[in-house]
Amino acid sequence: MGVTAKERARWARAGWLHDALRDASLASPTAHGPAAADRAAADGERDRGVLDAVRYHTIGYSGWDDVGRMLYLADFLEPGRAQTPDLADRVDLIQRVPPERDAVLRDVARRRIEWMLRSGWQLPAETVDFWNSLTGKR
Repeated sequence: MGVTAKERARWARAGWLHDALRDASLASPTAHGPAAADRAAADGERDRGVLDAVRYHTIGYSGWDDVGRMLYLADFLEPGRAQTPDLADRVDLIQRVPPERDAVLRDVARRRIEWMLRSGWQLPAETVDFWNSLTGKR
């Protein structure tokens, strides 16, 4: 996508950190992001964008920079996730990311929100704010 080496390094750190505590015994399925962000900060990570990406990667966050947006996409498009699309759909979305990142981001957010609603989960305020930021409606 033509990003700098520094930005690629941020994306890589977020990728490594985001599921570091996914298998830990925590209060809810979405608690591993905040726990991993807290642990990363305690271990010396100071990049607020990386920490916010890790903290909110399962629910979305309107204050994200590119590292958060890309982690959100990567987390959804990773094979084996419950809400991950089938292979052909996933390949199509992945191929569309470089030229149409924002459109794919809206599509992925919509799918994740639909999945949350079908699952009977309450939408966190951060998810609603994220969706509204993507659609330009606040």
